[in-house]
This record gives sequence, C-alpha cells and structure tokens, in this order.
Amino acid sequence: MHLFTPFECRDVTARNRVMVSPMCQYSCEAADGLATEWHRVHLGSRATGGAGIVMTEATAVTPRGRISPEDLGIWSDDHAEALAPIAEFMKSQGATPAIQPAHAGRKASTRRPADGYGPIHGDRGWTPVGPTETPWPYNDEEPLETQRLETDDIAELIDAWTAAAERAVAAGFEIVEIHAAHGYLLHEFLSPVTNTREDAYGGDFESRTRLLREVVTAVRETIPDGTPLFVRISATDWLPDRESWTVSDSARLASDLEPLGVDLIDVSAGAIHPDQQVPDTGPHYQVPYAEQVAEGGVPVGTVGGITTPEGADAIISNGRADLAIVGREHLRDPYFAIRAAQELGQEAPVPRQYTRGF
Repeated sequence: MHLFTPFECRDVTARNRVMVSPMCQYSCEAADGLATEWHRVHLGSRATGGAGIVMTEATAVTPRGRISPEDLGIWSDDHAEALAPIAEFMKSQGATPAIQPAHAGRKASTRRPADGYGPIHGDRGWTPVGPTETPWPYNDEEPLETQRLETDDIAELIDAWTAAAERAVAAGFEIVEIHAAHGYLLHEFLSPVTNTREDAYGGDFESRTRLLREVVTAVRETIPDGTPLFVRISATDWLPDRESWTVSDSARLASDLEPLGVDLIDVSAGAIHPDQQVPDTGPHYQVPYAEQVAEGGVPVGTVGGITTPEGADAIISNGRADLAIVGREHLRDPYFAIRAAQELGQEAPVPRQYTRGF
C-alpha cells in the first residue's frame, strides 16, 4: 500500500490517500453562512490538483455554532443549495467531496484572524454556549458571557447535527466528518479541562463522551449506510500539568466509536485552552498520536507537518495511518497530489485540460 493506493470505505472509493484538511476560510459574506465563489474556487482547485478527498472547512450546524460571522454554515436548505455545485464540481474532477459539520461552542463569536482574533461584543456578536458557563479565557480581552447547555438544549443540538448531515448528503457530499476537536463544542464536552458538569453529560469518561456518542449514533442512523462517517478529534489537550484529555483517552474513545459506525478517526491535537504546551512542531509530529489512536481498532488519518510527497507516502507505506491529511501545504500548492504522483513515479491525476503542462 502507498499514497496512491485507492482508499475504499463503504460505498466510496477515493482515488488516493491524500486528503485536503478542513481549513477555515472566513469568507462568507453578509454573515449569512452561505458558500461563495471563493469556496468554489478554493475547494475546486484542490480537487483539480489531484487530492483524493477534499474536505470543506468546519461548517456550522447552527448560527451560534460559527466561530466567526464569516464562517460557512449548513443549518438550512439554502446553505445546502449553495454548497451543492461545489460538491458536484469536485466530483467532476475525480475527487471525493467531504464536509465537516461543526459547532464552535464557547469559542464562538470571535473575529476572524485577518481582523485580529478576539471576542466580538455587541450587536455583531452572540452568546456562545458550552458545557458550563465558564467562557473561553482570552489572554487580554474581556471574555464573552457563555450559556451552559441544558439537557433540552443538547437534544436540539443533536437534531441540528443530524439535519446538517442529511442536507450535506443531499447536496452531494460523499463523506461526513463530525468535528470533535480543537476546543470546539464536542471537544469541550470530552475534556475534563472544560467539562466540570455533574449530570449525565459530565464527570467520568463515559459521561463526558456521551454527547459525541449520541451525535455519532444519530448521524449514522440518518445518513445512508454507504456513506462513510469520520470523526476529527484532538488526541491530546497538551496540558500535562492538570487533569486533561490524553492520547490514551483518545484510543479508548476510538474503540467506543467504531461499533457505532465510525469509519475513520481524523487525528489532530490541542486547542482546548491557551495554556497548552505545544511540542516541537517538526515534520509529522502528530503521526505518533494517530498510531496510538489506531490501537482502538479503527482506521486513522493523520495531520501535522506533512509537506513532502516522500513523507506523505512513507506514512502510508509504513502503515502509520490510512490517510495523509495535508493542510497548509495545500494552501501553498493546490497541486500537491499531482506533484507527489510525479515525484513518486505514480500516474498523476492531471485534468485533461492541463495535460500539455505536464
């Protein structure tokens, strides 16, 4: 097996094992969450560039689930209608279109990075929600008041995830990935750093993972049996100085999710708290996390410093992960997969319109 071995999962076969990592574009206009021409060109060019799977950015399941006012959404049929042509174009280029329904939790209502990351107070912002009333601790700005989710609120959010997944499949997306990483809502419930509840959704491991398991179960029952279901997690909180989420917890979670119908764990790390202790971020620095999570018995994808064709291929050929999930290198080079195929001596997925350039 190598980087250009097709990835088969349920009824989907991706042409290779390069996946474009979900990367927020903060490019919706009028704060409406609707996909724009930017999203069409951004995602479409990566599909033209030869990647096997092209994943949208985190796509909010409710308006309050956006990170910023400029975030992509899928909380209505209008949002699905705006996304459908993008999914169709990606398929026309031989890529597998994928989507990441998400909820930002207590990290919502923030300015996009280009405008200087920080909380949005006043009419343009909104009240974030989380497992408790404790807000995201901004370093030098007043935090936003945060609403604790009650049991009825949680039930409504589960419904929002299932409706979003149903719309996504109807819009033509062939893989659904639940976002449970990076300090956003589902990760906030998983981690003891942020989840200090004392009810059925907080406390021990089983209670803290309950919401994610319920979302997974509901989404799996909603989407077709042939549609793969991925989950992105933060393998570790990078907070060894306190009780926190660890790689061992992630491996245990993976073994719990597999029988619920999860087909792959997309393994990332961190972002639950500003105090995190990030390790040296050299090439492939997160691959060991994916290897440990894979011990739970479910296929994994890995991220983190994957920048070269040889490195991506080695991850797959050495059995360290099932997908090489490439983020920032795809921002620098939309044609990473074509270049990788050429350098590795594989048949390059070049669009017919571009063949004379290769």
